[in-house]
Amino acid sequence: MGSGPIVAVFGAYGHTGRFVVAESIERGHVPLLLGRDREKLAALAKARPGFETRQASADDAASLDRALDGAAAVINCAGPFASTAAPVIEAALRAGIPYVDVAAEIEANADTFAHFAERARAAGTAVVPAMAFYGGLGDLLVTTAMGDRTSADEAHIAYGLSNWHPTGGTLAAGAVSARRRGGRRVRFTGGRLEYHDDALPTLEWPFPAPLGPRSVLGEFTMADVVTVPSHLDIPEVRTYMTAGAAADLSAPGASAPAAVDERGRSAQTFVVDVLVRSGDTERRVTAAGQDIYAVSAPLAVEAVDRILTGRTRTAGVASAGAIFDAPDFLRALSPHLSLHLHG
Repeated sequence: MGSGPIVAVFGAYGHTGRFVVAESIERGHVPLLLGRDREKLAALAKARPGFETRQASADDAASLDRALDGAAAVINCAGPFASTAAPVIEAALRAGIPYVDVAAEIEANADTFAHFAERARAAGTAVVPAMAFYGGLGDLLVTTAMGDRTSADEAHIAYGLSNWHPTGGTLAAGAVSARRRGGRRVRFTGGRLEYHDDALPTLEWPFPAPLGPRSVLGEFTMADVVTVPSHLDIPEVRTYMTAGAAADLSAPGASAPAAVDERGRSAQTFVVDVLVRSGDTERRVTAAGQDIYAVSAPLAVEAVDRILTGRTRTAGVASAGAIFDAPDFLRALSPHLSLHLHG
């Protein structure tokens, strides 16, 4: 067991939560294993002997307060975040500790910025939503591509996934988001979120070698449309998804990820290709790696480590690119990501 800070992981027995626990241990943190299901916590305790488990539920504020007692920070891995983010943030603010989550839900992340910005800033507490593959990674890449600039005309974030076997949590969160939107789709254009019923366009995206050009769905909108505009003046933020991966996600009876290595990662590979355009000037940054769920763990744990060691640029509710030195953060992820700056 490490001698580092005690970091509470809410939803520790979930698919992403298990990756976060493992990454925390590797980093020398002491994970405090939290969740609402006692049986799943008991099973996790057997798999992770020596680490404390505490039962807590998002709808029971007192249980959250007890669960966070003694923790230096909390990472929320328990979706749907439309239900869990606000209660766990409230508990973190009461405890006076930083909060990080791995939410990919667009509306849940927007709610975090809207409802907690003033209180978190006044408390001097860091609240970092979407510190994961969707939302956090894209924001770090866009911020890196921007360099010293704070405004641009357009940002494009293309996701090249070899496949997408969704977890149960992903499917549940997607269902919640769909209900909140009344079945409509969402995009970020003209400097704001816009809901619509238009069909998603199919086009070809020029991913760099070795992936190469691929058919993608345009306006396949992810959490980057919340994180990027939260601190950068970019009126058009567009995200794209390889058509095959989008089909996997929506397929009836979609299968969950299957582990293929000792870290529990699936065989899924990804390329995230970011293009930022200002007038005739373009800058491009690409990241590649394995397993979108697994890579969310080093993103979240690195964020907590930087917050606890004072390597931040601001307090309050902030996205990854706003609160951290984006290029330096990405370099720290080199064991998990390959990074390439084009031109």
